[in-house]
Amino acid sequence: MATKKPKSTKTSKKSKSTKPKTAAKTAVKPVSEAPKTKPVDKKVTEITSSTKKSCFAGFFAKKYEGNESIFNVFKTPKFYGALLGELLGTALITLFLFSIQLIGIANVATYAIAITAIYTAVYGFSKACLNPIVAAGMMATRRMSVIRGVMYIIAEVIGAWLGWLLFNSFHLAGGDSAYAVPTMTAIEEGKFWIMASVELLGAIILAFFYARALKSTRSVFTFAVTVAGGLGVAVVIGYVVSAAFLGLNNNFIFNPATALMLKIFPTSGDNFGEIIGGICQALSVYAVLPMIGGVLGFYLSEFTSRLSGEE
Repeated sequence: MATKKPKSTKTSKKSKSTKPKTAAKTAVKPVSEAPKTKPVDKKVTEITSSTKKSCFAGFFAKKYEGNESIFNVFKTPKFYGALLGELLGTALITLFLFSIQLIGIANVATYAIAITAIYTAVYGFSKACLNPIVAAGMMATRRMSVIRGVMYIIAEVIGAWLGWLLFNSFHLAGGDSAYAVPTMTAIEEGKFWIMASVELLGAIILAFFYARALKSTRSVFTFAVTVAGGLGVAVVIGYVVSAAFLGLNNNFIFNPATALMLKIFPTSGDNFGEIIGGICQALSVYAVLPMIGGVLGFYLSEFTSRLSGEE
């Protein structure tokens, strides 16, 4: 019996390729890049954020470092160095102001150079306030602690007294041939507010320039030149207003500590009440109102800085 042959398996005519199979390339979708954003200016964001809150946000905040009080301020040697710097600097300024009053106001260049040199020399000790007007403004705007400001004013008054003492000793040694010691013009009846306005205006200018000088951190010389320039502006304006318009001479000083040494207090009167009234008038014109002007000058600088976005 014939057997059937098994059916042959069909093979593909094409032989299998011996080449290795390559992995199929997978299409990778490109990752979408984040949209490029322009760099944001930090100053712009700070200004916009501050303006959204308030223009006066932090206006009265403390601006000095540390926590000075009457219990710890006297423990640091640097504080005594600062007081000594204020004393010596104010003594030099007083000695110079007494001297320049004998020379005349025309020597503005000499005035500017001398003031610049004094402020440059003393800046490293105490930031060179050298004037109760400046100390009052620094305390009011919280750039200085109250205890430091009060001690600065005391040191400035003592320094002014030492400057006057040195000047007067040379005057006494000169005898009859010596020039008279400069004094302030007595406050005449009806001219109180005129003289007070000159002192107030000069104090505002002086304090404003000092506050602006503190913003300049480039060099001590830049600071001293700015302060000296402000003093020069105040003196020239005060001289023009007083002498040219009001017919007054030797009626402004723009430094309460030095003014106390210029015999501003009356020494005689019809009665005790008149003498006390004259003393109060002199203190108001040459001490109280100038220190108020110092506060106004510093706050004027703070206000303009906030409006311009400087801070």
